[in-house]
Amino acid sequence: MFGDLDISLVIILFIFGFLGAFLNSIVGGGGLITLPVLLFVGLPPATAIATNKLASTLGNLTSMLTFLRAGKIDFKLLRPIVPLVFMGSMLGAVTVHYISPDLLKPLIFIMLVVVLIYTIIKKDWGSIEKRRVMTKKSKALFISVLIAIGFYDGFLGPGTGSFIIFVFIIMGFDFIQASGNAKLLNFISNFAALIMFLFLGTVNYSYGIIMGLSMIMGAFAGAKFALGRGATYVRIIFILVTSLLILKNGYDFFMEKIH
Repeated sequence: MFGDLDISLVIILFIFGFLGAFLNSIVGGGGLITLPVLLFVGLPPATAIATNKLASTLGNLTSMLTFLRAGKIDFKLLRPIVPLVFMGSMLGAVTVHYISPDLLKPLIFIMLVVVLIYTIIKKDWGSIEKRRVMTKKSKALFISVLIAIGFYDGFLGPGTGSFIIFVFIIMGFDFIQASGNAKLLNFISNFAALIMFLFLGTVNYSYGIIMGLSMIMGAFAGAKFALGRGATYVRIIFILVTSLLILKNGYDFFMEKIH
């Protein structure tokens, strides 16, 4: 499986896999790094997306377990949501084979801008935990939004972790607890999409496993960084990553329009 791989290729996959997972385990957005690298080394778009799911599933599992050991995941809240996010992501992975993901890009760009502006304006937002008491209506909306984000992860993906964190902060969690909860749901949505991509036979195992091993290490380091530095540092990184996601989505949309 690995015998014919060039050493320089292995190094590229390893370094950028580590960086992507480090970033992703803190605030999401690791796909900004890992997906372009898989395209750069020559994988077709569909194979790159599927291979990235294999690697990021390993990374998200690691960071999720690290947050879990630190007591930063609310299993009581998430237990009924997990299977729904799983099904949403799997449906998204199936849908992407019939509908172009380009249809969602303008909406994603607008959503990212709203997330960024809201986070900047609310300066103390996410610094301390102030959980809201959820009514039946707000709980239904909360779950529906998370299912929709799961669908989006299977359908397209970039920014999923950031969107999930944003939802949890709206519900009153601090950035650290929001990141921990997001890691569990992001792992579930990644795993669901990966199952579908494996079934469709679009995963490059050699590239995915090499990048996945480096992402395990990067995810562990990133989660430890977030837990050690606290909510203030995570908020700053969240703003930076969301800004990069906006620039990346804006650039892609502009380039598509001029070609």
